[in-house]
Amino acid sequence: MIPLKDDNPVRITPLATGALITANVLVFFYQLSLGPQAQRLVYQYGSIPAVILGHGSLPAGLDAIPPVFSLFTSMFLHGGWLHLIGNMLYLWIFGDNIEAAMGRVRYLVFYLACGALASASHIFSNPTSMIPSIGASGAISGVLGAYLMIYPRARVLVLVPLGFFSRILSIPAGFVLGFWFVLQLLEGAMSGAKQGGGVAFWAHVGGFVAGMLLVGLFKKRDVRFFNPPQPRPRNAE
Repeated sequence: MIPLKDDNPVRITPLATGALITANVLVFFYQLSLGPQAQRLVYQYGSIPAVILGHGSLPAGLDAIPPVFSLFTSMFLHGGWLHLIGNMLYLWIFGDNIEAAMGRVRYLVFYLACGALASASHIFSNPTSMIPSIGASGAISGVLGAYLMIYPRARVLVLVPLGFFSRILSIPAGFVLGFWFVLQLLEGAMSGAKQGGGVAFWAHVGGFVAGMLLVGLFKKRDVRFFNPPQPRPRNAE
């Protein structure tokens, strides 16, 4: 299932979500501008489990920052167009509602905290790996976990590929996000703690769980858990 939009209107301009998307896009274009040297940037600012845990070290010249800082810098790097677009699509669809539920500053802190905890999940599942982990998906997984706790009954418009055909359906967010989480769990269990590259499924799982657990600390007091579907304003198209 590929989410296209949610039917959950907000009455604020999502400046923080827009700023995060802009930052990710600008960093990605900077990566592209480096050409073959972009891989060096990934090793300098990506999250490398063995380096963070002290089981390994980078060659001289690649140790640009203290390793623990890479828990945060890594979430603004991406491995390609599909990686970037997929992450930004999820952030755009689900991030505005969580920003409204928390307020901009708390939302940004929440986002960074979930991203760091997601990286930690990946690190402890691959403690000796020297492969950099990059991408915003761990932090965005936290946003998805928060959305599940606050707006599980909101409707999400999804594209469902069915071989040569596809359908667009309106499905409750609880089902969409629950299905996504179970898929990450299954993929993580099947992939194990292998040392090769690929998708960091345990980072997704860790970020999602972190979002579910932390949302109560960051949301505004008047925002309830498990809200019913929100009606659109009458003047909305």
